Amino acid sequence: MRRRTDTFRPLSLLTDTFVTLSSPFAALLCRSKALRGAAMACALVCTAMGFAADHETLWNASLTTAIGNGDFAPSYIMNNRNGVLTQPNGVLGRVGVEYSLNASSHFLLAAGADVIGGFQPSTDYGRYNPVSAGIEPREAKNAPLWLQQLYATAQFRNVFLTLGMRERESVILNQKLSSGDLCFSGNIRPMPGVTAGFADFCNIPFTGGWVQICGEVGYFKSLDKKWMEDRYNYQSHYITTGYVLNYKYLHFRTNPSQPFSVTVGMQAACQIGGTYRSYIDGDLKKEMREKTGIKQILKAFFPGSGGESGGDQAYYEGNHLGTWDLMGRLRLRSGDVLKLYWQSPWEDGSGIGKLNGFDGLYGVEYVSSRQGIVDGAVIEYIDMRNQSGPMHWAPNDFEGTPIRGEATGADDYYNNYFYCGYQYYGLSIGTPMVRTALYNTDGYLRITDNRLHGFHAALTGHLKPDVQYWLKCGYRRSLGTPFEPLLAPRSTTSVSVEAKYDFPEKLRGLSIHGQVAGDFGKLLGDNFGVMVKIVYYGSF
Repeated sequence: MRRRTDTFRPLSLLTDTFVTLSSPFAALLCRSKALRGAAMACALVCTAMGFAADHETLWNASLTTAIGNGDFAPSYIMNNRNGVLTQPNGVLGRVGVEYSLNASSHFLLAAGADVIGGFQPSTDYGRYNPVSAGIEPREAKNAPLWLQQLYATAQFRNVFLTLGMRERESVILNQKLSSGDLCFSGNIRPMPGVTAGFADFCNIPFTGGWVQICGEVGYFKSLDKKWMEDRYNYQSHYITTGYVLNYKYLHFRTNPSQPFSVTVGMQAACQIGGTYRSYIDGDLKKEMREKTGIKQILKAFFPGSGGESGGDQAYYEGNHLGTWDLMGRLRLRSGDVLKLYWQSPWEDGSGIGKLNGFDGLYGVEYVSSRQGIVDGAVIEYIDMRNQSGPMHWAPNDFEGTPIRGEATGADDYYNNYFYCGYQYYGLSIGTPMVRTALYNTDGYLRITDNRLHGFHAALTGHLKPDVQYWLKCGYRRSLGTPFEPLLAPRSTTSVSVEAKYDFPEKLRGLSIHGQVAGDFGKLLGDNFGVMVKIVYYGSF
């Protein structure tokens, strides 16, 4: 036993120091006025309602170090992790706290905060210089400190209401193994907003438990104006900031206690409001502001024509997109589970009517009922090349044209004529498989590679009870966009090996993560990196 202690003594000293240094910051967060006020309010409400409250305060701290080459972190280090780490090198510290209060078996209140700070190197983006009349590199720095989460949530039975910024995951896919949800993945930093809905599936009355329903609706405000302005080239095209995002989904599921069940439904998102500015050689040529009043908020939920950017009012207000979702789940006699799922993207009526051919995400997931060498696996194929055909023609776009027919193709997934794409802080709100503005060091802020296809595979398991691993690999090939096709396709191959070790009883709550990943090809560039993260979970 002494030999084991001596072997791990340097690591113990490191972790003891880490926990000692991080604990005061966690305590400081916990003692902040906002969280203390939320806790007092929770207690008063429960006292008034006569509930016997059971409360808990949890905190966590982590230290992440990344070392690599290339312009950005490898995609498997960056993607589906709420936009925390984007650069190849850096050191980030993170401290968070959550206070929860279970007032009864039916009533829950919680509040939390999460702060990230440290160093990530800057990246040069192209900026128009009126003196030289050309594009020159300009340093775009990353914030040294930001608020990742700050939220309060209340839940009564199965209905919840959340205010603030809170990290989220896909409502249908396995976030840790999947390439990412096509509509609303866990790829971006949380946006501040309000969300309400069902916390889980619940039985529909008069169906005898054979049909269940789940859904939510939320409104969120984008805060990436400075990030966009620091990376825009101001020579051509446009920049749009300050939009509001409306997201909602509605899923139905058959009885999950049966060996076979089916989930079907739709997700929908809409960008509304914001300020549009277009430039030519550094000069502002056009500016439009879309309102975000009650009328616009209702039109985001119930689409209707209008808006300054709509011109003749022929278009639905805002940038609407979403997915059809379908999943079949089969529980085997061993208790293991097989899932087959399909997401079909849409940008307008042609996609909703499934005129976009084979476009979609097709996946198979295996979930083991026992911990072992293989706990789970995912294989996915993604295809976004059809986009309802190669041409878009709307007579209302061309005043006086005698051609009255329409061609509703060239859907240009995630792009929009008013908004700089379906992205936040340069990362895709939907699938991370598309190449977004983060990678456009020429200062062009639209999505450049949405006509693509490829595959993704992931495997996870436990080598020992306290050692878990993840293996991932993927390939994608892009043809550009319907309106800006590439002269020659470009592709990327991505790989990742990741492991986590949970320390034994004496250091319970402490774990260390390690990951080696790389991108190889012309689509994302050659990016290779190593990430090491120490995490500690504790309670007050």
